[in-house]
Amino acid sequence: MVGMRPTNLAPTATVKFFGAGTAACIADLLTFPLDTAKVRLQIQGEAKAVEGVVAVQYRGVFGTIVTMVRTEGARSLYSGLVAGLQRQMSFASVRIGLYDSMKQFYTRGSENASIVVRLMAGCTTGAMAVAFAQPTDVVKVRFQAQVRLTDGGKRYNGTMDAYRTIARDEGVRGLWKGCLPNITRNAIVNCAELVTYDIIKELILKYGLMTDNLPCHFTAAFGAGFCTTIVASPVDVVKTRFMNSTPGQYSSAINCALTMMTKEGPTAFYKGFMPSFLRLGSWNIVMFVSYEQIKRAVTRAQQSWEPPV
Repeated sequence: MVGMRPTNLAPTATVKFFGAGTAACIADLLTFPLDTAKVRLQIQGEAKAVEGVVAVQYRGVFGTIVTMVRTEGARSLYSGLVAGLQRQMSFASVRIGLYDSMKQFYTRGSENASIVVRLMAGCTTGAMAVAFAQPTDVVKVRFQAQVRLTDGGKRYNGTMDAYRTIARDEGVRGLWKGCLPNITRNAIVNCAELVTYDIIKELILKYGLMTDNLPCHFTAAFGAGFCTTIVASPVDVVKTRFMNSTPGQYSSAINCALTMMTKEGPTAFYKGFMPSFLRLGSWNIVMFVSYEQIKRAVTRAQQSWEPPV
């Protein structure tokens, strides 16, 4: 990202790649219950009747968390965590870790990137991440959305069982279900998240409002999280509904969106907005602060290993 001046040695693409994945996993560990609550609120009201499933009404972010703990146990808040960490290590490493490299690719090595170049870089790495790691997102959403059946059973017994069951029952294509809306979502999220963070941080440093340290990273990350939630919520809801749907429930992501509009109205596209904002805001803060610190720590370690000139 811009403004990395604390060390003489710039972080390498490898450091950014693995640093982004690690930082995203740290952020996921801390904010996963909010993400699970968001998914439950997003699928609430979905026009489907699943035989043997106990209907539970969720109200608000913390009401959803309390209801889940009461009816399913505290562990349900972290249902799908393994797939979630797999997703972040692959998704974030590509979409965030390769962002700067993609900017340099489009500018042919120049450090001066325009808004258009930044948007192109965000869209490219977002699409690449989905193409690479979509199955992990499908499994994560399925785990977060599943509720206990009346006999105490569950839809999937484990992460690997989920991969096998989806591939067996829906074909390999089932693991890439919702790929198109997810590419759209990730392109939007990447542009809103990375470009907003990039620009806010650049302006803060340019006008000397803060130095390139934690308060600057915190402020830029908070702004990025808010902008991302506003822009990406409608696509995120459609993505969640479509990936969690049973075979034949929706013919396409567009059909899913139209069904939501006709049966639930436009407000359905912002279901779970508050947990989305709480999650994205907190996730962005933890991720970007961790990412900047990891880059800085590794870069300083690399400098200390270099022999003196």
